[in-house]
Amino acid sequence: MKIYFPQWQGSGNGRSIESGAKTILNFLNDSEYRQIPLSTIAAGKNGVQKHQINNYDAIVEQLTHLKKEIEITQPMQIQTIGGDCGLEIVPVSYLHQKYPNLGIIWFDAHADINRPCDSSSCNFHGMPLRTLLGEGEENMNSLVSSTIQASQIHYIGLRDIDPAEQERITTGNIYASANTDTNNLIHVLKSKNISHVYLHFDVDCLDPTEYDQTYYKVPKGLKIEDAEACIVMLQNNFTVVGTSILESITTIPLELKPIENIINLLMK
Repeated sequence: MKIYFPQWQGSGNGRSIESGAKTILNFLNDSEYRQIPLSTIAAGKNGVQKHQINNYDAIVEQLTHLKKEIEITQPMQIQTIGGDCGLEIVPVSYLHQKYPNLGIIWFDAHADINRPCDSSSCNFHGMPLRTLLGEGEENMNSLVSSTIQASQIHYIGLRDIDPAEQERITTGNIYASANTDTNNLIHVLKSKNISHVYLHFDVDCLDPTEYDQTYYKVPKGLKIEDAEACIVMLQNNFTVVGTSILESITTIPLELKPIENIINLLMK
């Protein structure tokens, strides 16, 4: 199943996230992508915070729609163009229900594992992994088809971590690498008897000197060639059942040139 879901409400004001997702959709020029409509509930500057989550009602409404679409279709694989990282709670939890020992590869500069009470921004895109663990806002539990274990999370490119997130990573012994050591990652995944993987790709995992069209720019990220090589090795060693590419903000197609190979690898 190919999904176009330019959710931006999970990032607060969502500067250029929706239009950035549309630029990637246009680049791929693939009519098979199914668009998930965004909520018309006020968000951003006019949004309302509930349960310490900004734009809560809009997020829940559109994620509920996404979950229904996936459940009706019952896909074996999901590819998503987005949108902010908060949307991941739906496809990841659905695929985990189908593949219980799913390895989740989180290419991201940020840990995205805050609880609402720990988040300084109250933006949901910093909370999806905590929600998937079943430790987030309990009123969102109905959006999650299944809960994951900390041992299923594997970070690549992580380098901007809140104190509460670091505590959860440490206590959960979560795989977290600021650098790309794909051989080690593959060894770790195989030692856990993981055969199916989900590749979450927030473009801010990349070094901004190589790709800077990101919602956040965090120095000292992954080199593009290293990210490409890692994706290829994961595809060669495991069955990839889900992919996403998220939080790119450029509206100029030519500016996607540095990450064209990454887009094609993830969405092919």
